[in-house]
Amino acid sequence: MPEFNGLGMGLGNLSRLSGARSRSISAENPTGGKGLGGMAVEGTGAECARDLGQGWKVSPCVNVGAAETCTLADVEGPGAIQSIWISGDVSRKGPGSRYYILRIYWDDQDTPAVETPAADFFASGWGPFAQINSLPVAVNPNRALNCFWEMPFRKRCRITLENRGAETMRLFYQINYTLTDVPADAGYFHAQFRRTNPLPYKQPYTILDGVRGAGHYVGTAMAWGVNNSGWWGEGEIKFHLDGDGEFPTICGTGTEDYFGGAYNWDVDGRYTAYSTPFLGMHPAGRPDGTYKSQQRFSMYRWHVMDPIRFEADLRVTIQALGWRSGGRYLPLQDDIASVAFWYQTLPTAPFPDLPDADYLEIV
Repeated sequence: MPEFNGLGMGLGNLSRLSGARSRSISAENPTGGKGLGGMAVEGTGAECARDLGQGWKVSPCVNVGAAETCTLADVEGPGAIQSIWISGDVSRKGPGSRYYILRIYWDDQDTPAVETPAADFFASGWGPFAQINSLPVAVNPNRALNCFWEMPFRKRCRITLENRGAETMRLFYQINYTLTDVPADAGYFHAQFRRTNPLPYKQPYTILDGVRGAGHYVGTAMAWGVNNSGWWGEGEIKFHLDGDGEFPTICGTGTEDYFGGAYNWDVDGRYTAYSTPFLGMHPAGRPDGTYKSQQRFSMYRWHVMDPIRFEADLRVTIQALGWRSGGRYLPLQDDIASVAFWYQTLPTAPFPDLPDADYLEIV
């Protein structure tokens, strides 16, 4: 039996011991150093702890100024990020919920392997709280964002958060990781955000393109704003693998089918929300009869049990498709945003430029 390095612990190997070393970064231990937690004498909780002093929650969170970027973690490897928890303004609802940009860099790359508004990374792109009970991502009361994607690195891991808002934000965070050997066949975690508003007529929405290298695709999170009445989810998702041209190797049968539902998610004439270990959907905004006039939906599909393998390149698209008169399909012009999740070898191909704050704003 090969030596266990503690990288990917699950219920099946939880009893096995290893030489891996556990570490954790937070505002109370910003370097993750051994024996360095809770030492702050100044911080956002200092006034509350004035009668208690050092060790009594002096620095539970950080403030990130407008137009500033905060380094949350800078760790030398080898090792792996095991879980991330964040809350505070980064998970607030409203127009500015996409103003806070999460980036992760592996092994001294200048190009981020993860670049996305933080809320979208946790499948909560529209902002209002909805509980998510999946295995890689959990969103819990009140807007606590958790992820358990395994993220190995060999030389270095750097995690930043940019505040594109006009006001200082308050951020609570905990990043748990292990220092351990990384197997030669372990890929690097990637996540890329895109938004198109509105989608041009008869144009498929691109979830991911430009990937170069070997790897496997592990998840899709979507925030879909519907601009037409009627059912909107007839579109097929398509995975173009390793040189596929016009036609893909993998083609779905409909939007709700890909996200694990069926027949419009319609139970007794209403969209029906669900959250399961690998699949979920929740209406993120129902019309209120006045200003909230459009339907909005959030969905996730994690390919944990069925990753999509590629050897050289990958492109992922989905159609926005509804119905028109005469039983004919109607190409839609919706507000669609997504985060694609995958593992691959390095180097990371540069991502498309992230839109500015006005384009990201949820109106």
